Amino acid sequence: MKCNIEGVVIRELKRYDDERGWLLELFRHDELDAEFHPVMSYVSMTKPGVARGPHEHVDQADGFCFIGPSTFRLYLWDNRPDSPSHGVKATFDLGDSNPALVVVPPGVVHAYRNIGEGEGIVYNAPNRLYAGEGRRAEVDEIRHEDDPGSPYVLD
Repeated sequence: MKCNIEGVVIRELKRYDDERGWLLELFRHDELDAEFHPVMSYVSMTKPGVARGPHEHVDQADGFCFIGPSTFRLYLWDNRPDSPSHGVKATFDLGDSNPALVVVPPGVVHAYRNIGEGEGIVYNAPNRLYAGEGRRAEVDEIRHEDDPGSPYVLD
């Protein structure tokens, strides 16, 4: 799967089903550039109709895995002035029927909304620690969802 925003990586995740259930391999260090290797991970559940974001990071890259059991609409906007795709917006529907890993580089504004009918799970493996070592640093996050005049609007 290709994205028209420079530096965004989208890799479809292959689901392996058998009589026990299923397995998704989320990432491998040998298939991910070293600059995006995770240093922590978390899982979030998002209720139907609820959005997270839009926000961006100055230094952090996110490694989102949209695995279901619902469907999410992912929104991306390139906010990097020196990027060849500066100002480009992209959207993707990912999750249960289309599981994917999405690496969002710093400076790319991102948000997602659960557009399915049930709760959905998103796994994130960013390349920086939230609030730094020992949670003593400022959080690397520019929260556009708190700005009523933000140009980053979800459909």
